[in-house]
Amino acid sequence: MKHYDVAVIGFGPTGAVLANLLAICGLQVLVIEREPGIYPLPRAVHFDDETMRVFQTIGIADALRQKIRVNPGMRFVDGDGTLLLDWPRPQETTQHGWNASYRFHQPDLEVLLRQAVQSHPNITVKTEMELLHLGQKSDHVSLQCLAGDSGLTSRMTASYVVGCDGARSSVRQAMGVSMENLGFRQSWLVVDVLLYREMPELGDHSVQFCDAERPMTYCRSPKNRRRWEITMQAGESAGEMTDPDRVWQFLSRWITPDDAQIERSVVYTFESALAETWRKDRLLLAGDAAHLTPPFMGQGMCSGIRDAANLAWKLALTLKGRGASGLLDSYGQERSPHMRAYIETAIKLGYLINSIDGASGPAQAGDAADKSPKMASIAPGLGAAAAVCFGIAPGQHTGRLFGQPLLVGGRRMDDLCGYRPVLISRTPLPAAGGASEPVSALGPVYLDAQSEPALEAELSALQVNAVLVRPDRHILATAETDAEITALAGLKFPSPLG
Repeated sequence: MKHYDVAVIGFGPTGAVLANLLAICGLQVLVIEREPGIYPLPRAVHFDDETMRVFQTIGIADALRQKIRVNPGMRFVDGDGTLLLDWPRPQETTQHGWNASYRFHQPDLEVLLRQAVQSHPNITVKTEMELLHLGQKSDHVSLQCLAGDSGLTSRMTASYVVGCDGARSSVRQAMGVSMENLGFRQSWLVVDVLLYREMPELGDHSVQFCDAERPMTYCRSPKNRRRWEITMQAGESAGEMTDPDRVWQFLSRWITPDDAQIERSVVYTFESALAETWRKDRLLLAGDAAHLTPPFMGQGMCSGIRDAANLAWKLALTLKGRGASGLLDSYGQERSPHMRAYIETAIKLGYLINSIDGASGPAQAGDAADKSPKMASIAPGLGAAAAVCFGIAPGQHTGRLFGQPLLVGGRRMDDLCGYRPVLISRTPLPAAGGASEPVSALGPVYLDAQSEPALEAELSALQVNAVLVRPDRHILATAETDAEITALAGLKFPSPLG
């Protein structure tokens, strides 16, 4: 019976990213997917700079950049077109080395992710394969699957199983884990169209039409793709809403059948929920299997990618016997509160979109005393659960995302470091050897800030003299004194690649 280090159930973006990162760590990975191929129509339409850094680590960022467009931001307007709230996104690259917001066509992304998977001989992919049963043992998980093309059953084992299998997750059901309802549930009609010609009058910004009668959303996607999302009212059925004549009636404010063809119209129910636990022994959850968020911040897929980046290095260290006690538990301890913050913010934006007037909307979306028409993105930290596992006293920066400056010569930091920890210091480290190379695959990459002005600026902004960055680019610890720097270097924080 074939054994794998990790079995990933689900081959959407979250599962594909997780499989790639685990393979980069040298693990033997099995991917099980019920469908025969990539779903050909758009679903998610947005991702951010943090997500792009993960794609960069996998090696698909440059190819993906040719297929996406930079998003200038989102505007919230009332039924008369009056601006209620502006959420501009920077058009220059951010501290993470990429643009803050991108619009994309999900099948384009999934093709690149699967091509990356195919480049790893240590990943086995089984499509048209349905998971029938999971059995946990003390040292492994047994899996029983049914092949859809042949009807034959097969069995294999894995040290860990991660459910990336969506909102109706079979892995979550096997774990006996329920979802905490966070209080938002609405049905919306989602319409994707293909324009016959350029229509610049539609605009490049995303627009939330906060109309009391029927809120709507407009999204500018790459090339000739456009999306509208339209709320359903009480008593309306999915069949009624997706009737082509009714769809064109909704869209008549902007386009007609002479301007575009409908690629897809479908009713989705937007929900808000969190899994009560993200791990039970050797079974774990990621992506929509662990959380559901309303789409108003564009963070649904991004959150699944964050899950994968957080989890992969922890699984690798654990399987290689170098993970600290409790490290896998730190995954849910970090990601669940972080995800809750995004869901709660998305719910507030949902209240704004459904607000009756321009005065009540901003109050529901944030501080009632704040009358500013601008909105800024949130950046919650992850907390200190992983640091505590390694005996590191949490500091004020622990759990915060570290930037990606350009190094001397124009190279991005992540391109040098890969999916490894990084120790950046103003003080030369005797064990470091070269200033920009890892001493050993077992430990962190050492970077000398004195020879890298951009890193020097990052340390100055943090008001520290050294920083230890995790493989997922979050800060594990910082140091100020020489003694603290020596102690930080002495931790020899392990690399998942060793």
